[in-house]
Amino acid sequence: MSRVEQPSRRALLAAAVAAAAVTGGAIPATARAASRAGAGGGAAGRGRDSARRPVDYRAWTTLGDWRRGTVRGARPVAGARPGVVIGAPAGTVDYADPHTGATATWEYATWTSPVHRLAVPSTEVIASWNAHTPGGTWIQVELKGTYSDGTDTPWYVMGRWTAGDGEQDIRRTSVDDQGDGRSSIWTDTFSIDDASTGLRLASYRLRLTLHRRPGTRTTPTVWRLGAMGSDVPDRFTVPASTPGYAGELRVPRYSQEIHKGQYPEYDNGGEAWCSPTSSQMIIEYWGGRLTEDQLAWVDPSYADPQICHAARYTYDNQYEGCGNWPFNAAYAATFKGLQGVVTRLGSLTDLETLIAAGIPAITSQSFLEEELTGSGYGTSGHLMTVIGFTADGDVIANDPASDDNDAVRRVYRRREWENIWLRTKRYNASGKVVSGTGGVCYLYFPAHPGPRQRKALAAVGVR
Repeated sequence: MSRVEQPSRRALLAAAVAAAAVTGGAIPATARAASRAGAGGGAAGRGRDSARRPVDYRAWTTLGDWRRGTVRGARPVAGARPGVVIGAPAGTVDYADPHTGATATWEYATWTSPVHRLAVPSTEVIASWNAHTPGGTWIQVELKGTYSDGTDTPWYVMGRWTAGDGEQDIRRTSVDDQGDGRSSIWTDTFSIDDASTGLRLASYRLRLTLHRRPGTRTTPTVWRLGAMGSDVPDRFTVPASTPGYAGELRVPRYSQEIHKGQYPEYDNGGEAWCSPTSSQMIIEYWGGRLTEDQLAWVDPSYADPQICHAARYTYDNQYEGCGNWPFNAAYAATFKGLQGVVTRLGSLTDLETLIAAGIPAITSQSFLEEELTGSGYGTSGHLMTVIGFTADGDVIANDPASDDNDAVRRVYRRREWENIWLRTKRYNASGKVVSGTGGVCYLYFPAHPGPRQRKALAAVGVR
């Protein structure tokens, strides 16, 4: 997140789409690469009315789920966290890593989900996953959908992911320049190119490919694989919700700003680290800790070295940033006993439901400085952590865009905050209409949530 209001990447994309419509030309590759909003913000959506809840989140997590998939060399496994692993590999494949220049041969196996018919025919879909990837292993997640007119999309790569970045590992990456003239992949988000035509994604399958070095018995294990589809209306202003729950969770406070200039190879250093900083706050709230050995690579003079670590291990080498939403959720799930998803919520009432059950949330929003009293900055995309609500219903947030850790806890006016988070259209500093972030959030919670937590998650569509 930059303190200076910048044109959103989605705004640049919209301009390119308009130009292509006028000239009959294709969307330039530079516009495709500019599709994400803000340095840490992520793909923008189109807000939603909580009464309609036009969001469909589906995940495969149980042994029964894994057994219902189609396998080629993969094998479902039981246990406290059922998952899928490599059994007898289906074969080998060569992968040329675009970020290292190295080509290597990998054994692979696949698991493909049954067709999921979306309860909400969708304009956008975001996949997310939770996995264990020992050194020398990695996974690829793909999506293939059927449009509302009965035709199919190609298989789209939603991410190539591994927890590490050692010599045996590929580099975590999204894949640019994917589209069929009707839909495109913008970093981590499937999007219908022109929603005004009425075209929607009616159903999809997810395909998981697990890779390992040939001749080894090591395997990745995937515990959760899911996707969130949504079709939410464009709007500058969202309906106001009525304040309900009041309370505050004790979530650690970390500033991204104290890391300015540190490890610029990861998204230009700390000033752009809103997403991993927010992720680390909630990871530690749930008890996740990094060891001295894991942090040994960080300059010992740097405070809060775990924030540097989070930035490094959420970094998307293609996007060249730490704001890839599924990569952040996957990073959180590398901590024992945690899982993470990317979804959309519909109102502050949804957030109150989660907070009341002890579940904080990471939210994405964009705004001018004057639109959020007390922020002290404007942004085209920024992540912060919602930890509670005051008796008057105002939002208590751990905002990493603060000068130091002591300043991270903020109280923002409910009506202002709700609108900047849920709207889908806004005016930027130049007076141009650009997109809002539309209620996107990351949710991190225990692998085995308690009854109250399960009820709260189910209430916002996450199971």
